[in-house]
Amino acid sequence: MNDNHSNPELIYRPRWIVPIIRDAIKNYPIIVLKDIRNFKNAMRIFTFTALCLFSFTFFSSCDPLVTTFEDVEDAVMYKAASITEPGVVPPEGFDVIKVMTWNIRFGAARIPWYIDSCGDRVLLTKKEVMTGLEGLAEKIKQVNPDILLLQEVDVESKRTAYVDEVQWLLDHTDMNYGAFASMHQIQFIPSDGMGRIDQGNAILSRWKILETERIQLPLRGDQSALTQYFWVRRNILKVKINIPLSLPRDFYVVNIHAAAFSTDDTKRQQIDKFIEILDELDDNGAYYVAGGDLNEIPPSSDSTNFCDEDRCPEDADDFCRDGSDFYAETDWLNDLYNGYTIHPAVPWSEYLEDNSPHFTHSVVTTGYSWNRKLDYLFSNSEWVAGSHITHQDAFDLSDHAPISATLNIDQPIP
Repeated sequence: MNDNHSNPELIYRPRWIVPIIRDAIKNYPIIVLKDIRNFKNAMRIFTFTALCLFSFTFFSSCDPLVTTFEDVEDAVMYKAASITEPGVVPPEGFDVIKVMTWNIRFGAARIPWYIDSCGDRVLLTKKEVMTGLEGLAEKIKQVNPDILLLQEVDVESKRTAYVDEVQWLLDHTDMNYGAFASMHQIQFIPSDGMGRIDQGNAILSRWKILETERIQLPLRGDQSALTQYFWVRRNILKVKINIPLSLPRDFYVVNIHAAAFSTDDTKRQQIDKFIEILDELDDNGAYYVAGGDLNEIPPSSDSTNFCDEDRCPEDADDFCRDGSDFYAETDWLNDLYNGYTIHPAVPWSEYLEDNSPHFTHSVVTTGYSWNRKLDYLFSNSEWVAGSHITHQDAFDLSDHAPISATLNIDQPIP
């Protein structure tokens, strides 16, 4: 079994101490190894050396090594370099709004990666990043949404050649305004040369974003304190949009990316928080559209276990990756399908008739076709019947397929 593929948390554990100590021994052998008499003394010196080097890096910096977040805080606002006409004048047929959600896998397309597939890559070349983003932008322009929910978006991360992907997508599509909420902001990850990372959720819109909130979700409870410190801090991004209509109520967009690898009930807590926010908006008389990557399958899905589909070639035959078995989670989305005010873009009855046309995910290098649904759109308004599309033709652009649907904003469901 290859632990790098089987346990994604290893990259965040302090295995990087080993090369630091190795370099210290190579460059300063007398200082480091002097008076070492036995293994216990060696370990004491190794640990001390590593901690000193780590502390120097951490405490000598003006910025914290890992950014933590308040329970609720403002998101980062964006604006396209050039505002397109629909941002000023409502498009024809503006009583309906096309919405799209997509986990874009930070523009890595289906390149084998160290943490979400059976690969070992940790850095992309600038050419690879641009190729990935250009493919994403082409598909976005083809779908032509008014509002776009994105997950796994990088902002000036080393692994994606320091490209601000939010700004790039704004500047290369017909979207005009954006908001970004980081879920993983670390100034420096020593492991494998990863360096700086800033990844999170984004919402892009044709129309101005008036208010933003980054809402912190519960952290994983199945991790050590050190691993949790370096792990992703998932969030819900909520924005208020100035749609150019004489609406009797405010209009909000809510974007979530729930836990992928948790082995406890962290993901359920995050989904429950998502539902709580939607209920609050509805109670306050607001319109909303919501969605994202819930990393969860719909109730009564035909398959609940994807251990075989996700297993890497070098893994043991009985090994199951974290996040591949949904058997104990089959009712976690019930309230999103059984609610009186929350309505999925893809009707549950249609999904149950045939799951496969609505699949949105497969693991890179092991999945050669979509094999489960993890991505969703919901609203408390009426979806235009038959308008939903799961864009399975975008297989080469990400490990998730985008979903789009059209919302009839003038006809909320009573």
